[in-house]
Amino acid sequence: MRYLMTTKPSETAPDERLYAEMAAFVEELTAAGVLLATGGLEPAGVRLVSSGGEITVTDGPFAEAKEAVAGFALVEVRSKEEAVELARRFRRIVGDGESVIQQVFS
Repeated sequence: MRYLMTTKPSETAPDERLYAEMAAFVEELTAAGVLLATGGLEPAGVRLVSSGGEITVTDGPFAEAKEAVAGFALVEVRSKEEAVELARRFRRIVGDGESVIQQVFS
């Protein structure tokens, strides 16, 4: 099962400890074959909205930047519970904030 794990921006500035712990976590998941992709996302982005056959394109940044997704990880695990546990480990490393887990259907 594949899951997309996303996280919203944090008010906490990263430090050397955070970088070291995240590097070790990413290395562990990569070695285990669980981590398929990971990355940070541009805060501004582009929004497309379709309505009645018309498509409107709006460049960011948007008013509610705190609601935007700041980063992601695509993982392949055996169960939803395993994905939740990986997300719990991630949140313990990065601290306060919000993440979302969604199953990816292929």
